[in-house]
Amino acid sequence: MKSKTAFQQPMEKALTKVHLFPNQTPPIKAMEEWQEVEEFLGASFQKETTFIRDFLAYLSMSTMFILLGLLIGVLGYHWTARLSWIDATVEASMILSGMGPVSPLNTNSAKLFASIYALFSGLVFVLAMGVVLSPLVYSLLKQLRLHAKD
Repeated sequence: MKSKTAFQQPMEKALTKVHLFPNQTPPIKAMEEWQEVEEFLGASFQKETTFIRDFLAYLSMSTMFILLGLLIGVLGYHWTARLSWIDATVEASMILSGMGPVSPLNTNSAKLFASIYALFSGLVFVLAMGVVLSPLVYSLLKQLRLHAKD
């Protein structure tokens, strides 16, 4: 005779607790079992909404980091390279996204700012991606049961 796996034992226990027809069990017992099922379903639904809420919170935090990095670039290019607001926005966006410079930089201060801003932009991108991906990685580890017990 085969031994039962760790997955089959709790499954059989759960299946023996739930009765499909009311005449199999007294009404009070059936109500208690139904409440257990509702609690289980409510807990799984709550976990899904918690994940979505956390993911949106991390996504908005990442967006704030990117916007802050873009604002620093726009102000820096406007003041050091004497670019118009639109040109400074384009230049900062292109550097922040990793595409590279658009306008030629004529002053040494603009070139120095551009080099520092390029390094800063790389860090902002890595930070933003880490913040966005952290709830996804945590959820994956939780599904694989590689996390510590809560």
